[in-house]
Amino acid sequence: MSKIKLIEVKSDLGGRKAGASLGIDAIRIASYQNEADFYFYSRFEKELYEQIVAPNTFFHAKIKYPFGKRIAYIVPIYEQICNSVEDGVKNSDFTVVISGDHSTAGGTIAGVKKANPNKKIGVVWIDAHADVHNPYTSDSGNLHGMPISTAINDDNIVCSFNSIDDETKEMWEKLKNVSGTKNKLNMANVVYVGLRDYECAEEAIIAKYCTKVFRTNDVRHKGAKETAHAIIKHLEHCDVIYVSFDVDSLDPSVSTGTGTPFEGGLYTYEANELIKTLVASEKVKCFEISEVNPTLDINNKMATVAFNILKTVCRVVDLRFAE
Repeated sequence: MSKIKLIEVKSDLGGRKAGASLGIDAIRIASYQNEADFYFYSRFEKELYEQIVAPNTFFHAKIKYPFGKRIAYIVPIYEQICNSVEDGVKNSDFTVVISGDHSTAGGTIAGVKKANPNKKIGVVWIDAHADVHNPYTSDSGNLHGMPISTAINDDNIVCSFNSIDDETKEMWEKLKNVSGTKNKLNMANVVYVGLRDYECAEEAIIAKYCTKVFRTNDVRHKGAKETAHAIIKHLEHCDVIYVSFDVDSLDPSVSTGTGTPFEGGLYTYEANELIKTLVASEKVKCFEISEVNPTLDINNKMATVAFNILKTVCRVVDLRFAE
């Protein structure tokens, strides 16, 4: 088998609703229920498994920074994730991250960049949402809408409408500088898949960088496998690719257990085929799945879908590194 590092990030802090931190345990339960625990969890040696637990008790604390909610607690989580992902990318064949709310994906990007400081990073963002807000442009102030902005060093000031305080500014700058550089990612090297729920400020920055977008209908028309090939072709100038999969990219008929579902998403077979084809590329070094929230689910359906996708990813990676 290939050497895959597994990182579990139990965090609710960047989300709109609590409960995504429990998604990791829900996926583990799905593994037990599908009698596949031996294959999936037992494959990870002690040094290839790490769990990062956020101080989620602060989710319900009084909000001090309304345009960057709980940002003071999220900065150190980013630093931990960055270091863990850096280690995984450098010292294993592949890195898998199972995270709670999607805000922490900015830490993953930071870790991929820290492991590859002189290389171009490509990101495939499979999500209903663009997640390229920042404290200056966000209506909600929730950090799960900002992870890409922590990596691109463009605060989209032309679209800003929030006047943020000095402490929020300072912590936002710290968040952007995790890994030692603010220029971790060129927005032109991001590819969105399943994007359908976003605001004007996000639309403006997507247009500014001519960021590639494959909407659900595009995937359906082209086919999931062909879409994946087109994405790899589009990012062929990148040295390393990270794939981030938010389960709300799926249609609400499937994504029953997630905090921000939105109509018109991918079906399970489409997502599975898309991801399977993407991770077959030798340039893809890291895969993340996020936003499984069992408190909103029935019969652990969402976690079972997520587990099956993770199982597929590991099998494809094993084939990549088979002798």
